[in-house]
Amino acid sequence: MDRNYLMAIDQGTTGSTVQILDLEKLGTQQLIAKNTVNFTQHYPKTSWVEHDLNEIWTSVQKASQQAIKIAENIDSNFSAKKIKGIGIANQRETLCIFSRKTSEPLRRAIVWQCKRSMAICEELRKGGYGPFVQDKTGLLLDPYFTGSKILWTLRNDPEIKQKLSNGTAVLGTIDTYLISRLSHSKVFATEASNASRTLLFDIKKGEWNLELLEIFGLKNTASLAQIHDSASKIAYTKGLDFLPDGIPICGVLGDQQAALAGQTCFKKGEVKCTYGTGAFLLLQLGEELLRSHHGLLTTVNWSLEGTLSYSFEGSTFIAGAAIQFLRDNLNMIDSAAETAALADNIMAAPEIYFVPALSGLGAPWWNPNAKGAFFGLSRGSQKNQMIRATLEGMTFQVYDLLEAMKKDYNEKLEVLRVDGGASANNLLMNIQANIADLKVERPNNLETTGYGAALFASLGLGIYSKVEELYKLRQVEREFHPDTADGYKTTRLAQIKGWKKAIEAVQVFSAKD
Repeated sequence: MDRNYLMAIDQGTTGSTVQILDLEKLGTQQLIAKNTVNFTQHYPKTSWVEHDLNEIWTSVQKASQQAIKIAENIDSNFSAKKIKGIGIANQRETLCIFSRKTSEPLRRAIVWQCKRSMAICEELRKGGYGPFVQDKTGLLLDPYFTGSKILWTLRNDPEIKQKLSNGTAVLGTIDTYLISRLSHSKVFATEASNASRTLLFDIKKGEWNLELLEIFGLKNTASLAQIHDSASKIAYTKGLDFLPDGIPICGVLGDQQAALAGQTCFKKGEVKCTYGTGAFLLLQLGEELLRSHHGLLTTVNWSLEGTLSYSFEGSTFIAGAAIQFLRDNLNMIDSAAETAALADNIMAAPEIYFVPALSGLGAPWWNPNAKGAFFGLSRGSQKNQMIRATLEGMTFQVYDLLEAMKKDYNEKLEVLRVDGGASANNLLMNIQANIADLKVERPNNLETTGYGAALFASLGLGIYSKVEELYKLRQVEREFHPDTADGYKTTRLAQIKGWKKAIEAVQVFSAKD
């Protein structure tokens, strides 16, 4: 039997991962090959983060070439000519500015973590724009999102401003840049989940909003990509040396929405958390556009046949990056894999806490000025306690998001579905189940962002006709249950009480005089 394949490109904050999946086995042994290529993080100033778009494109090319080579060696049936569709999942909010004609970058990308536009956000808040922006976009005025990065660039780079004005330059998020590159600059496109993270998109009408454009310095939509359905034939490969011409790019999602799809969270009330550089919690709302009153965002999941669906989203900016901080900055560990053994059967909270506010605090606090901190250290404190406190800090942040979601959603949450690299840490997942007091489910495939992009590519190809057909593909590898031992409830309440003091303390410390 002749078999066909999908390629999933997961373009993340620190690297690009390409998967080759068997189209006929998306629910079982679907992964044929995978390769990841990392790229440099650039920090030109304190709290500024940039990416070189040429490095990103090179990482996608190399990861694709290596994944194809691996697949050829493993599967005698495979060839690149049998790739029937491409799905893309990408880091969101990152601003890309490039040549309309050639797709060549015109400056480094300004990454979602970058805080350079803090003053602009404060200026707009003082100008009274916050309620309007939140009503139209579901988002807050925060440097996290693309719009403030656009306005900063227009104010600080006259050459870019001129090129955007005369039409020789265009801007977009990473998906737009990759589509342009893959199509040999023939298609300039995005889709609803990425567009919804820019502060320029009306999440009710599903289109660019001219009033929002004006707030962020744009006169019209000429420099913005055309918005497509998330599962549709958006573009076709052309002029690449690693892929044949004519392969449709037919499933595109922002990475967190892709993870939601990869976890098959299609029913209202289903919730997932992805533990990557940060931790990102999404609660599926279906087609009902609800507003948060507890510091969450309302974001678009995707657009299918012109219909939008929504989620509550809570983002913490530092999760797995906290472990990297222990390794690279504090030299406490040699690898992330050590943390489970070093921190097991160790007590941290309610004595020692770590607040991972290394890039400010995201939801539900939204304090970009906050700084990370250890609390409760004494002469007797041990390194292993600090490692344990770091793991717990990650889970306390997710606890805060879950509590906010319970208040906004007003219904009980049954299960937390988890994915991302850090979710492979069994100790971390046990701690999360205990702190959240929820059953935690981990899937067979932790690479749910790429997998979700592949599932949407299969929708775009017409292999599946609706998302409900994808439920049967979900496979759970392990469940983690809250501790039911006598006395643990009291311990948990004491831990949470101490965490609330710690999270308040970092904000008091960072408050402006």
